[in-house]
Amino acid sequence: MASMRDIKRRRSSIQGTQQITKAMKLVSTVKLQRARANAERTREYFNCMYDTVNSILKRVGHIEHRYLTAGTSPKKAVVVITSNRGLAGGYNSNVVKLVTRHPEWNKEDIVIYALGNKGREAFVRYGYDVKACQNDIVESPAYVDAMVLSRQLLDSFAAGEVGEIYLAYTAFKNTVSHVPTLLKLLPVKYDADAEEKSENDNRAEAVMNFEPEDTEALELIMPKYMTSLIYGALVESLASENGARMQAMDNATSNAEEMIDDLSLKYNRARQGSITQELTEIIAGAEALG
Repeated sequence: MASMRDIKRRRSSIQGTQQITKAMKLVSTVKLQRARANAERTREYFNCMYDTVNSILKRVGHIEHRYLTAGTSPKKAVVVITSNRGLAGGYNSNVVKLVTRHPEWNKEDIVIYALGNKGREAFVRYGYDVKACQNDIVESPAYVDAMVLSRQLLDSFAAGEVGEIYLAYTAFKNTVSHVPTLLKLLPVKYDADAEEKSENDNRAEAVMNFEPEDTEALELIMPKYMTSLIYGALVESLASENGARMQAMDNATSNAEEMIDDLSLKYNRARQGSITQELTEIIAGAEALG
């Protein structure tokens, strides 16, 4: 059995750790409130952008355009959004698993654009080709940063370096629900379920007319569409990160409390045993003198 000194030292150490986890929980709670408000404020716009592009593609039919046709390259560019720091439960690992455990992908065909240091570290460790890494963009997402990244990806797609572009991030549902999501950005394919539902609808659909031309309109729309999805994913991921870290620190604080209670019980038992032993020795010594 451990001595009272060892138990007391370990209890003090856990109490110090508990103070740290409690402080981190409070910080994450404040950040979560701000990030959640931003995510809820911008979500409607980005959902509308996604639905609008699907509606446009559904009405124009199958047109030939570089953003709608897969490239000749077998390479797939995957933008992976993680955090720069750990202590967030399964937030980072769940996003990494979306890519590393995809049943139809080969490691040799994947090009990683890591947004967040934890994602970069994981993919380097697994032996993936990490072409770019941007850590600051996940701390305070900005639309202009998403625009720069979108332009870089589009240039790579147009040059034939990659044939498909994907986005891996964590969608924010609520404080306790965060869903790892893999979204295909290019080539764009409209929602077939939405088309079937529309065909079964008795209401007539208006014909989509473009001015000047459909290809020129898509050249203007698709970069904005892609930038919007990347920025929306950054905002959602930031809220999910803070929510996951708040939960992890809350669980850590509760576990520390249980360990402190258990060590306190052991300390009291050891202290009681020590006192009993001292009393026994005193009584035995008094009897020997008598």
